[in-house]
Amino acid sequence: MKQVNSISGQELREMFAAATGWLEKSSAEIDALNVFPVPDGDTGTNMLLTMRSTIEEAYRAPDRSASAVAHAMAQGALMGARGNSGVILSQILRGLAQGLSEKESLNATDLASALQESSAMAYKGLSNPVEGTMLTVIKDIAAAVQAEAADNGGDMIAAMEAAVNAAGESVANTPNLLNVLRQAGVVDAGGQGLHTIFDGALRYLRGETEQMRFRKPQIIVTDLHATKLPQMIAADEVPYGYCTEFLIKGEELDTDRIRKKLEKKGESLIVVGDDSAARIHIHTIEPGDVVSFASGLGTLHQVSIRNMDEQHHDYLEMQKDRGPVVDMAIVAVVAGDGLSDVFTSLGVTVIVPGGQTMNPSTKDLLQAVEEAAADKAIILPNNKNIVATANQVQSLTEKKIEVVPTTTIPQGVAALLAFDYEANLESNIQIMTRAVSSVKTIEICRAVRAAKLDGLKIKKKQPIGFLDGDLLAVGDSGLEVLNKMLSKLDLGKIEVITIYYGADTKSAEAEQVAGDIRSRYPQLQIEVVRGGQPHYNYIISIE
Repeated sequence: MKQVNSISGQELREMFAAATGWLEKSSAEIDALNVFPVPDGDTGTNMLLTMRSTIEEAYRAPDRSASAVAHAMAQGALMGARGNSGVILSQILRGLAQGLSEKESLNATDLASALQESSAMAYKGLSNPVEGTMLTVIKDIAAAVQAEAADNGGDMIAAMEAAVNAAGESVANTPNLLNVLRQAGVVDAGGQGLHTIFDGALRYLRGETEQMRFRKPQIIVTDLHATKLPQMIAADEVPYGYCTEFLIKGEELDTDRIRKKLEKKGESLIVVGDDSAARIHIHTIEPGDVVSFASGLGTLHQVSIRNMDEQHHDYLEMQKDRGPVVDMAIVAVVAGDGLSDVFTSLGVTVIVPGGQTMNPSTKDLLQAVEEAAADKAIILPNNKNIVATANQVQSLTEKKIEVVPTTTIPQGVAALLAFDYEANLESNIQIMTRAVSSVKTIEICRAVRAAKLDGLKIKKKQPIGFLDGDLLAVGDSGLEVLNKMLSKLDLGKIEVITIYYGADTKSAEAEQVAGDIRSRYPQLQIEVVRGGQPHYNYIISIE
């Protein structure tokens, strides 16, 4: 097993640069965890912007020692910190820098000591530290690395593995520590961001930078379901106010004095920095008073004042369309923008473009699985030529993968309609597989060449029809072929026929076909949906 006994300042910088790229891949998913309430902005985006500033400054370090790089990173984080999470992250990096002072390189013992400084510095910056946040996560990381270094010596990879494992457990536990997370059924966004950063750093040390290009960070999902959605602020309730943040540059700045002066002017106060630069973050009803006080201490930079009540209102609007939170993803292979919309509306997490004549590769499906923000995934191939490819994915990922062997689009739809958000992965596979057998599929396309098959004489470009993959009919029009195929079915057991018309079929023609079927079979429910699929004029679900 690979070991890394120590790393240089240059490797420290590259490690966190890789972690920043890893964070970028999931910043939007981390933003989505900001669900209750959302007055303080987008955690994933704020942490990413802070890390970018961190790395930019790291490349300006005066030398390649671990100490110089770490101090440059801390300065970059302080100057570029965004939002509550970004400011706390800057404190974590500042503590790291203090712990690595005068170090040319670092080993696991050095890292353990520096992370203890990180944890202490993060707590120190807040006027009212709250557990169940990224503060708890960095504390748990520091404790785990210290224990690992004490037990097993100086291997950096082992230390970082301990950090990532501890971070994952800590993030998963945040809803048990913070009621607002438990009610919303999510983990802490800032803690998730820290987990992603340390995970990216670990992957760099393991030499997995190439694999990182085709994978995506895991978003930790709580097994708790939302018990309460936020309500609109009543007129007589206290409003959130303004999220106010800025950087002060001056001389002989006293962060403790500034903190004491601002404590009564708002909530979520963070004051961090040194005697020449201080970062302020506060939620206040009177941002003007805060800015006025600060302007007497030095020059103000990067001033940001955001109306949190408006942000909360926007969030509530978003919640109206919010679906259930699940711990498993669904990946589906679909061709056609209309069908993609259908599958997305039914809960598919990732659409992989493909189908007949355009089968996706194993790599395409693997990348989709890795991008999905869940550690379990169900793949719907929706084509007989893709089932074997989908089955290859399980051996290539650490995630738990199952394939429901759907061979047609209607089978995929039936499987999705049967999916149970309350059931586990194994139960859903059984439920969805049973549902697949309840639907028949008719596919109508035009022959690409003349042929004689199964007793049928087919001319080039003549409409032909397949029932569950078997060629059954040929005719002069799609409607003629469809009627021939319907006549072969026991329609007494059929209730619904859904017609998905393709990219080369006009909606008026599809409606005409549907109207003809309604007149012939008035007992049936006929639905018409724009599929937009190539090659097939019609894909028809018979249920």
